[in-house]
Amino acid sequence: MQATNDFLSLINQHQNIIHKVCNLYMHDATDKEDLFQEITLQAWNAYKSFRGDAKFSTWLYRVALNTAISFYRKEKRKPVFESANEFPDQPEETSEIEEQMQAMYSAIGSLSKIDKALVMLYLEDYSYDEISNVLGITANNVAVKMNRIKTKLKEESKKHYQFS
Repeated sequence: MQATNDFLSLINQHQNIIHKVCNLYMHDATDKEDLFQEITLQAWNAYKSFRGDAKFSTWLYRVALNTAISFYRKEKRKPVFESANEFPDQPEETSEIEEQMQAMYSAIGSLSKIDKALVMLYLEDYSYDEISNVLGITANNVAVKMNRIKTKLKEESKKHYQFS
């Protein structure tokens, strides 16, 4: 019973991680809910193997991302933020900063599933070592990928922003 209470407490404390992953990989509200439930179920099933070697948030990111990628492949769904038109709450007229943000999200949407996850963790201020633990790649590989992604995102967002 204590393990259940501990798990529920940790999930409640870190549910924003699950929401971020759901928003990254699904755009339909029902799909997000399904993925949230699937991530929570997978986390519960794996919780008994959580040893505490890493922070719970790092472990949860890994479970959430692996589940989301598997869920995405299984369901063959399209990722979130494929285009700037997928921002339902955006006003028709946006400021220059909002246009730049839309261009950046559009560029992020064009990345592979793994690269999106890497960017999300980077934006959450995770270190390269922590990102490597979550994604199961070396810290050097994280650094190389991040440099390539930054270059690609700069180029893509400039193209989109200049021609919008």
